[in-house]
Amino acid sequence: MAPEFGKPIHQLPLIPADVLKKHRVHEPLDTRFRSAARLLQALWREDRNLPIGSYVNEHGKRRKLGSRIAEGAGRLGGNFLTPEIANTARREAAYREIGALIDAERLATNLLSSMPLAFNLLAPWGHTLERASSYLIELLPAFTGSARQLLFEHSPGRGNPKYTGDYTAFDALIRYSDSQGRNGFVAFELKYSESMREPMPELKPRHAELSESSGLFTDPAAAALRSNPLQQLWREHLLAQSMIDNGLYDEGYLVVIAPALNYHVQDAAEAYQAQLREPEDGKVRFVNPSLEDVIEVIRLSDPAHAEALYHRYCNFWLVDGALELNAPTFGPARPRTRQRRKPVNAG
Repeated sequence: MAPEFGKPIHQLPLIPADVLKKHRVHEPLDTRFRSAARLLQALWREDRNLPIGSYVNEHGKRRKLGSRIAEGAGRLGGNFLTPEIANTARREAAYREIGALIDAERLATNLLSSMPLAFNLLAPWGHTLERASSYLIELLPAFTGSARQLLFEHSPGRGNPKYTGDYTAFDALIRYSDSQGRNGFVAFELKYSESMREPMPELKPRHAELSESSGLFTDPAAAALRSNPLQQLWREHLLAQSMIDNGLYDEGYLVVIAPALNYHVQDAAEAYQAQLREPEDGKVRFVNPSLEDVIEVIRLSDPAHAEALYHRYCNFWLVDGALELNAPTFGPARPRTRQRRKPVNAG
């Protein structure tokens, strides 16, 4: 069946090793989605003639990796969609909150990381807050506020026992106010190729206290909340609710954004939603738009930004194209024809 380019892709392929090796992205431990996403980032890098980067593997050897760019290209902002976004990322890294964890090398050179995705998606919102407000009205239920400030890698107080007492933080947060003078926030967690099975931090008694007092969950003591793939969403939701309970805000949203085809994140978000009570006033709403949904909202007023985001992060037809270029290797092996040897005295 011929590919129907331009139409949505509902399932990603298993990519043959020879295709991945050709683009220097053969990582056998990758999930199905991560493998396709890594190849997409390599194709994006190649299309822009960005020099390939490298990393040090578990054996201490440095090797090339197609989903990274060289350090020099990273210092010049090659991991970002525009110079303006690159400048925002540079200054946010320099002026990060005390205790904020921003891996400068990962931010600058790792194309697959969700950290540069956060800047590529949201930095332009901070440049035009009125436009950001219109995006939030489209994306969030009952949102009527006006965006006031955009923060990256934000926590109200890392390690502070008033909140979660740990170092949980949001990838980004928008502060807003409404016409009634109520103050609110939209906290963002960005996922790209993550499996939601990443290493867990140590949970604290404070998490159990907040889970019980938050009023967010049908069963605040549920074991599923305390283990992968839900524990990070649980910790971030507790942090968000503690900001309201401590009087910093009147209302808020926790927004998890990931590609629609990243079934690990989408399944986790659905399972987490099933743990929640119906939203009430004063409780943080959990919202899970896909990255593609957010891009389409952006497209209504900023088509150039939307197209750049889609092409970089969601255009898996480029992966399909890489498969088609390799199509002859999918068929049955052709029988080898035995060549007749020429006589020794032939001319």
